Amino acid sequence: MNSDLWSFEEGFKRNNELQWYQKKNAEVKDGRLVITGKREQVKNSNFEAESTDWRRNREYAEYSSSSINTRGKYEFQYGIMEVRARIDTAMGLWPAIWTLGISKPWPANGEIDVMEYYRVKGEATILANAAWADEGQYNAKWDNAKIPFSDFLEKDPEWPSKFHLWRMEWTEDSIKLFLDDELLNEIDLARTVNPDGFNPFHQPHYILLNLAIGGNNGGDPSTTSFPKHYLVDYVRVYQK
Repeated sequence: MNSDLWSFEEGFKRNNELQWYQKKNAEVKDGRLVITGKREQVKNSNFEAESTDWRRNREYAEYSSSSINTRGKYEFQYGIMEVRARIDTAMGLWPAIWTLGISKPWPANGEIDVMEYYRVKGEATILANAAWADEGQYNAKWDNAKIPFSDFLEKDPEWPSKFHLWRMEWTEDSIKLFLDDELLNEIDLARTVNPDGFNPFHQPHYILLNLAIGGNNGGDPSTTSFPKHYLVDYVRVYQK
């Protein structure tokens, strides 16, 4: 993997997720990025028994995975991003392709979820979203598309074993999110203005790829067999 473009996250990060992010769970094999989720105990190097922070008060992680991003190394504003990937749709897994704006804290920086897969009210779901700031700290406004995964399985029962193409078309006016050329969500950027007047989708964003496990949305992975693999064939960004 090209370290001129990509960096790794380490440890517990967000959403009360169960995995410990570490570099060794990502490798390039046969020209593809393979992110592996494992069931294994990893000692929490930040452990503090008395802490109220979930990132610190767990002595061990019971799972490991990887999360990579281009922060500070590669950013882009507008254009087309394409990611060809194969996701595992087992219970407890939460793979994602997303971007974050380079300035301001979340959600004022803007978040674009080109792909998320997790369970919504127990139902497997593909999501395509954008988030920006609402009134009050850490409050987000969302433009969500939630498509039941069963819709994709009805069209193709072999869907989980195949690679699929996620695409974002981003202009000053809109963000369009596609899966295999099907438009899942169109976000009107006239509406995505933070309370202070800043539009987080009129600034450069960086790219994140990760496989989360459990947490607020991933579901319970305890009955899932591991290891699990999230394969990325390529990430491409085009400008007009």
